Amino acid sequence: MGIKSCDPKGPLMMYISKMVPTSAKGRFCAFGLVFSELVSTGLKVRIMGPNYTPGKKEDLYLKLIQRTILMMGHYMEPIKDVPCGNIVGLVGVDQFLVKTGTITTFEHAHNVRVMKFSVSPVVRIAVEAKNPANLPKLVEGLKRLAKSDPMVQYIIEESGELHLEICLKDLEEDHACIPIKKSDPVVSYRETISKESNVLCLSKSPNKHNRLYMKAWPFPDSLAEDIDKGEVSARQEFKQRARYLAEKYEWDVAKARKIWCFGPDGTSPNILTDITKVGHQGGGAVRGEHGGARFDVHDVTLHTDAIHRGGGQIIPTAWCCLYASVLKPRLMEPIYLAEIQCPEQVVGGIYSILNRKRGHIFEETQVASTPMFVMKAYLPVKVLWLHR
Repeated sequence: MGIKSCDPKGPLMMYISKMVPTSAKGRFCAFGLVFSELVSTGLKVRIMGPNYTPGKKEDLYLKLIQRTILMMGHYMEPIKDVPCGNIVGLVGVDQFLVKTGTITTFEHAHNVRVMKFSVSPVVRIAVEAKNPANLPKLVEGLKRLAKSDPMVQYIIEESGELHLEICLKDLEEDHACIPIKKSDPVVSYRETISKESNVLCLSKSPNKHNRLYMKAWPFPDSLAEDIDKGEVSARQEFKQRARYLAEKYEWDVAKARKIWCFGPDGTSPNILTDITKVGHQGGGAVRGEHGGARFDVHDVTLHTDAIHRGGGQIIPTAWCCLYASVLKPRLMEPIYLAEIQCPEQVVGGIYSILNRKRGHIFEETQVASTPMFVMKAYLPVKVLWLHR
């Protein structure tokens, strides 16, 4: 209720949305919005990370706020306290949070759910230190960059847009503080399925004691969009979700009730269903290289001894079976949704440019009482990067 009414006298509730690097090497300022009461320097608070569960002590810290600061561009000004409804920076809590979290003084408070972004990182770029001796600094810089920007993901392997350019500049000048070599951007593609598997696919575990039998099915039109919007999700009551799938997409109700998980992160548009006739253990998200596909587990044979059917045996077996089920694959490429505002005299030129880049303009409207036009178009990510 304190959050609902933005109550300056209610219990403190604050959500930290990102971490901003400071002039002190390796330290961050926690940046967020105060929803209830006020936050002040020296206040003892409960710091709840994204993995905190009410009633438990995991990912929970009781600490003092060292400093409360106002953040104005690149400048930070200390302030005694900040009331609810305002954005503020906190010093001294960065060592307890990775990217996001909840700050409160209420013992029974629940943590604010972590923000979910409607886009996924589809442009990848490889970076390496010009001097190999600086590799540890680069790795540490990547960690700091990922901590300060919630949209950045980094992967360490053995072997475009303005936002990406800004991230690389921040990595080189602020976080790693070393010169880096940058590769050409790599755009991630995904596979989907055009037709159902015409045979039942079998995969054996490395020790030959476990077997999986699976088939793959393509999603009907707009189901992937419904999953992205949350109309169909893992959190729904399974009977309600099955009824929705049966009525809108004509799925078999019995199979729709046996959805095991969504993948790869529990919310993405891939579905694993368990339609076996026997009970068994296991489970996990579908790998992320596919999209808009349903994988049915028809049968499973497991060794009676648990030591012979652990993750080391079942996970690679499941991967092989998932890949083998995609017998009629179709390649999908990432597409930008572009909104262009321009005067009337350059509309023709924009049409010409977008046509050369395989762009598709699907909406064009004129702003009332002005010569300005607003155009919406789909633009392939790969083509855009090739022409930069």
